[in-house]
Amino acid sequence: HKGHAVRIDGKKKMAKIILALALAAQALVPTRTALKSTNVRANARSEMTMAADGGVVLIGVAADSGCGKSTFMRRLTGIFGGTNVGPLGGGFDNGGWETNTLVSDTTTVICLDDYHLNDRGGRKVTGRTALDLAENNFDLMYEQLKELKAGNAIKKPIYNHVNGTLDTPEEITPTQIVIVEGLHPMADPRVRELLDFSLYLDITDDVKFAWKIQRDMVERGHSLESIQQSIEARKPDFDAFVAPQRGDADVVIQVLPTDLIPDEKEGKVLKVKFIQKEGKANFDPAYLFDEGSTIEWTPCGKKLTCSYPGIKFAYGPDEFLGNDVTVLEMDGKFDNLQELIYVESHLSNTATKFYGELTQQMIKMGDSPGSDNGTGFFQTLASLKIREFYEKLSGVEVEVEAPAKVAA
Repeated sequence: HKGHAVRIDGKKKMAKIILALALAAQALVPTRTALKSTNVRANARSEMTMAADGGVVLIGVAADSGCGKSTFMRRLTGIFGGTNVGPLGGGFDNGGWETNTLVSDTTTVICLDDYHLNDRGGRKVTGRTALDLAENNFDLMYEQLKELKAGNAIKKPIYNHVNGTLDTPEEITPTQIVIVEGLHPMADPRVRELLDFSLYLDITDDVKFAWKIQRDMVERGHSLESIQQSIEARKPDFDAFVAPQRGDADVVIQVLPTDLIPDEKEGKVLKVKFIQKEGKANFDPAYLFDEGSTIEWTPCGKKLTCSYPGIKFAYGPDEFLGNDVTVLEMDGKFDNLQELIYVESHLSNTATKFYGELTQQMIKMGDSPGSDNGTGFFQTLASLKIREFYEKLSGVEVEVEAPAKVAA
C-alpha cells in the first residue's frame, strides 16, 4: 500500500508540475479580456447608483513616492485587461505632451500630483512640501472627480515632474474604471466619499530606508547622510498628512522587515500584511484554510522545498487603527512557480476566474519589483479583489480567456 500511496503522491506532484508549466507558457500569451454587461439589479445604495447605471467606478490608491505605486498600477490595469495601454496622447516621446495620465480602453489612471497648488518654484516661496495639504487644490480635485464619476470629460491640470512646472491642462474622457493614485486620495472627506474603493500601500520606515539606500546610494551615488537627511526632512509632513489615510482605506498592504532573518537590513526579504477592512459592501475578505480562525502556516517541508529563509504565512482577525480587519500575512520569498501555485491553492476568496490565475498574473509581471515576495503577491490579490468588486458594483463582467485545460 505504501508504494501505491507514493505513486499517487507522485502523480499529484507531476500534475502540479505540468499545471505550473502550462501556466508559465500561458502567461506569455496575451490574455484577451473584455467587459461584458450582465443584467444585475441595481443596488439601492446611493453610492452605487452611478456604477449600476453603467457609469464610472472610482478607485483610490494612496502611497508615498517610491513605494511601488507604478508597479501596482501595471498589475491592476493588466488584470482589468483592456488594450492600447499607454500615456494619454502618446506621451512626450511620441509627439504628445508630458503627462502623468495612463489610459487603456477600460481604465484611466490619474496621478493626483496634478492637483498640486503651486509649481516647484512656488513651493520654495511658501516653504511647504507637496505632502502638505495646503499645497494641494482639493476643491478642484473634488469638482473634477465628481464630474468624471458622472461620466463627463474634464480639463485637468498637469504637474510636470521633469521641470516642476504646472503645464497646459489636458482633457480626460472617463472610462468605466478611473483610478486616482497619489499622496492624498483619501485626505479630503469630499473626495473620500466619491471613492468606491480605496487602498493604501504602507511601506514602513525601515523598509523605505533600505529601498532608498538601494536606489540613491547604490544606483545614484548619494551619501548615506544625505539619504538620512532627505527621509527625516519629509517624515513629519508624511506622518501628519499622508499616513492618517491608512485608517480610511478598505485594504492596506503593509510592508515590514522580515522576521525570518535576524537583523536583515537590506529590504531584500520582506514580511507583507494584506489588511482587509470588515463590513465593506461587495467585498469578502480573502482567507487561508478556514475562515475566521487564526493560523500560522509554513508551507515549506515535504510537499514544497524552499531555499533559506523559506516562507511563512499567517491569517486571522485583528484590529487596525480602530477598524475590525482580517489579515493575511506572508514572510519570505518565492523561488519558483510551484511554490506559488501551491500557496494559491490553499487560499480562498481570491476572486480568480480560473485555477491558477493569481500565479499566471504573477508570472506575467515576473520581471517587476516584488514578483518573488508578498508585495507582488498581495498587489496581485488586491487587483483580483478590486476586479471582483467592480463586477459586483457595476453589473459589468470582465471577461477573461482561461488557459486551455491541462490534462492531469
